Amino acid sequence: MRFEYVVVGAGFAGCTIAERIANVLNKKVLIIEKRNHIGGNAYDYYNEDGILVHKYGPHIFHTNNKIVWDYLSNFTKWRLYQHRVLAYVDGKYVPFPINLDTINILYNKNFSSEDFKLFLETVRKKSEKITNSKDVVTSQIGEELYEKFFQWYTKKQWDIFPDELSPEVTARIPVRFNRDDRYFTDRYQGVPEYGYTRLFENLIDSKNIHILLNTDYKEVINEIKFEKLIYTGPIDYFFDYKYGKLPYRSIRFEFETLSCEYYQPVATVNYPNDYDFTRITEFKHITGQIHPKTTIVKEYPTSEGEPYYPIPQNENYEIYRLYEKEARMLTNIYFVGRLASYKYYNMDKVVEEALKLFEKIKFTS
Repeated sequence: MRFEYVVVGAGFAGCTIAERIANVLNKKVLIIEKRNHIGGNAYDYYNEDGILVHKYGPHIFHTNNKIVWDYLSNFTKWRLYQHRVLAYVDGKYVPFPINLDTINILYNKNFSSEDFKLFLETVRKKSEKITNSKDVVTSQIGEELYEKFFQWYTKKQWDIFPDELSPEVTARIPVRFNRDDRYFTDRYQGVPEYGYTRLFENLIDSKNIHILLNTDYKEVINEIKFEKLIYTGPIDYFFDYKYGKLPYRSIRFEFETLSCEYYQPVATVNYPNDYDFTRITEFKHITGQIHPKTTIVKEYPTSEGEPYYPIPQNENYEIYRLYEKEARMLTNIYFVGRLASYKYYNMDKVVEEALKLFEKIKFTS
């Protein structure tokens, strides 16, 4: 069979662009996926106890982009869910990101919002130049809170201390002077009512879409007749690592099912200073599933395994730019998604970029 498009990767980027091409342009698409499932890192499944879990850690969809939210709403109903996280610090469970309650619980205070602002004014590290992630945090909350919440969590996550990482790593973490304990504040928040895998199944449910699982595209691409290629995998792999391998951090997930209804008070508890894992997530808080048992997952960052988090250091971005330059020289080959862009995109941003790419393709097809 001849295909107008081959899409490499069946995550959000690949399935979104495949759906648009198949259903709007009415063209045949082949998706090639190296894993044995669709959905990328958002893949979920029912474990042997019948509990819906996220195989690659918790995924909560959140966005301020109405176009993205409305687009995905064509393929799923939503369970409206707002994520809450606690951090285990000094033997206490406190809200994270840091808010008014965090400080009052941690220091046994009764601060008002104004008191909290004045407190931070006295502990903030005045810095004229922000050059790394530590600078970002200490300029907002000072050395002591930085050490309690960020220093060792970051070291566990990246195997690098914050003063060796680009400012963007901690720039996304806000400080709140009220009692808002939501992890995200986006207008639209939730998870697919019947799971992410069902969402992906609906996305690619088209007579124009065919899929190959358990397949490295390089092993079959020369045997396939096609016109254009859309690549969502690691950009360095596409170019056979000619400029070197781009480094990533990965995660080892340790799942455990317990004979109790709930294990912890919220979906995720961070452990910035204790233990080797960074956090524990309990899925039933997220999915709303009713079940007499509960499943948790502990996350152990590692340098080996699936590429999850691009390591944000300047030398790595310089390598990526060499690959990016090569990619721009190619015709009829498009690169989109986290791995192809060497950026830590949230799910909504990946969908947004895929929709933008489709508009570009639509006017050139």
